Amino acid sequence: MGMGVMVFAPLPQLTVTVEQLSDEPELHLHAGGQGLWQARMITALDVPVTFCALLGKGEVGRVLVSLLEAEGLSIKTVRRQADSGWYIHERRGDDRHVVAENPGTPLGRHDGDELYALALAEGLKASICVLSGAADPSLVPPDFYARLGCDLQRNGTAIAADLTGEHLNAVLEAKPTFIKVSDEELHDDELADKEDEVSIVKAAHVLRDRGAGAVVVSRAEKPAIALVDDDVYRVRVPELTVRDHRGAGDSMTAGVVAVLAHGGDLKDAIRTGAAAGTLNVTRHGLGSGRSDAIAELVKLVELEPLE
Repeated sequence: MGMGVMVFAPLPQLTVTVEQLSDEPELHLHAGGQGLWQARMITALDVPVTFCALLGKGEVGRVLVSLLEAEGLSIKTVRRQADSGWYIHERRGDDRHVVAENPGTPLGRHDGDELYALALAEGLKASICVLSGAADPSLVPPDFYARLGCDLQRNGTAIAADLTGEHLNAVLEAKPTFIKVSDEELHDDELADKEDEVSIVKAAHVLRDRGAGAVVVSRAEKPAIALVDDDVYRVRVPELTVRDHRGAGDSMTAGVVAVLAHGGDLKDAIRTGAAAGTLNVTRHGLGSGRSDAIAELVKLVELEPLE
């Protein structure tokens, strides 16, 4: 069995935020994207991460390399001529306005082959791999996730995924140990009515029957629903003041994976994931947190059986 976590983050982005919290504006530059936010939280929980990504050779890509190196991750990249994606946000108080954005260029044949080989090599060294999505799902074909997930899983590496639509359908072929999906995503995929708890539970069973192991459905401010084996739970978390709700789901996925990387129990993993997601919303900075705070919050997370 391998060690640590490989996070497959195909197309990370440069994020630029102009923030007005006082008289003087502030400028923040960070590496961003779902996989990066997950990797950041897994690292905060003291689990080593190998981060596999495709980066451009232009100005944006060069800045991203520097920012990623500062994250404390083991960075493994494929470089290409097309530059990396980016976005610019303006934030005043709790309001966020998109100034401009470019998600990047679709995965090409050569880029895809090189990225697949890199992710396969690094994934086979890990105990579990997280397959994360791109800012624009159309940039990476669903088949890429099916091939990579199946090849890793059949050769002894566990898979976790936080994907939607055709990409979620594709990764189910790999029989992932854990998947996280939101109620909104289930609603968009016509699998459940997000206002109807019964239909969400049915959708979780459908995903399990199609190949998923444990399934967690995040529900914004409502308790998440977890399906573990044949048991269904409401995941009740302590109430904390929300600073920024974005990133809670990615932090939840990261917390689950961090525990599974050490061979931990699925229920303990879900409690840790819920605690990580709960802490993340109290902070500015997606995927950020402290392991000591998460450890205390885990004690307050309850898995309430659903009849």
